[in-house]
Amino acid sequence: MFTTDRTTLAQYLMEACRRPGQPTDIDLANLLLDVALACKSIGRTVALGSLAGVLGSAGSENVQGETQKKMDVISDETFRRLTEWGGHVAALASEEQEHPCPVPERFERGPYLLLYDPLDGSSNIDVNVAVGSIFSVLKAPAGPAPVTEADFLQPGVRQVAAGYALYGPSTLLVLTVGQGVHIFTLEPGLGEFILTASHIAIPAETQEFAINASNSRFWEAPVSRYVEECLAGQSGPREKDFNMRWIASLVADAHRVLMRGGVYLYPRDNKKPAKPGRLRLLYEANPVALLMEQAGGLATTGSERLLEVAPTSLHQRIPLIFGSRAEVERIIAYHRDQDRARPDTPLFNTRGLFRTPA
Repeated sequence: MFTTDRTTLAQYLMEACRRPGQPTDIDLANLLLDVALACKSIGRTVALGSLAGVLGSAGSENVQGETQKKMDVISDETFRRLTEWGGHVAALASEEQEHPCPVPERFERGPYLLLYDPLDGSSNIDVNVAVGSIFSVLKAPAGPAPVTEADFLQPGVRQVAAGYALYGPSTLLVLTVGQGVHIFTLEPGLGEFILTASHIAIPAETQEFAINASNSRFWEAPVSRYVEECLAGQSGPREKDFNMRWIASLVADAHRVLMRGGVYLYPRDNKKPAKPGRLRLLYEANPVALLMEQAGGLATTGSERLLEVAPTSLHQRIPLIFGSRAEVERIIAYHRDQDRARPDTPLFNTRGLFRTPA
């Protein structure tokens, strides 16, 4: 629901702290304000682009083995610098760093863990396509005590807040603290995020889907079945036409789904069998999944509710499918159909008579 009042992010968070029975406390509110400041800073630098000399490669790789853009490095440092000092976090974890980042000893530690992808979709930045930042907040199991990597390995259902910033024609902050999804738009004159839409609800039905079709030859059968039915249009089993949208920026694709419905698929495939998925569970999939569920949608791996996946490593990758409830339920059903169709006789198992020779 769009709103015309002038509630700032700070006002919204302070009011959330005062609501009886709500989980938001002053440390969480102040941490989210620090995150918002980091997003403002990154958004301003992104907007300057070539004028600030921040486009192009940084000439380095991150822990994922991916070539870093200059803005990846700048955004990572900005997030850490603007959130570690306030006494609200016990430690931070970034997609760009191999290990968690402890809070420097000169700063007080707090009760929360902050995880973030500082610049999602950075491969698009040199061509001026929308990019964003994604973040997730967890309770530190031992409060402000020193943190281990295992403390970050919590399923997504334990997130106390999640959101993303979208750096597009306007800079948006999309946030949930467990009480619906709310959108704040940066008013550049004031330098404040202003509440512009509250309690966003994803349409249950849709005629749009987003997937990287260049990987179609590697898809599993349930995904191929779903996409083929969409492409068949009115003459196919769905009896309606679909549009395909793919921006290759998770934040931008997620925002489109949130605002007008649709389904997004980055499924498991056999292109790189050693990697069960492409997106990072803790930095990307979990926060997006929480936002989708809070807006009435669903998020799944295809066979499992995304928010219930138990993480096994800090940089774990996972398949991700999310969006309008009816479409995600259909995709889940197709995965179940495949599971039921798999032969359970040893004749067809890898050690059976029909094993394919190595």
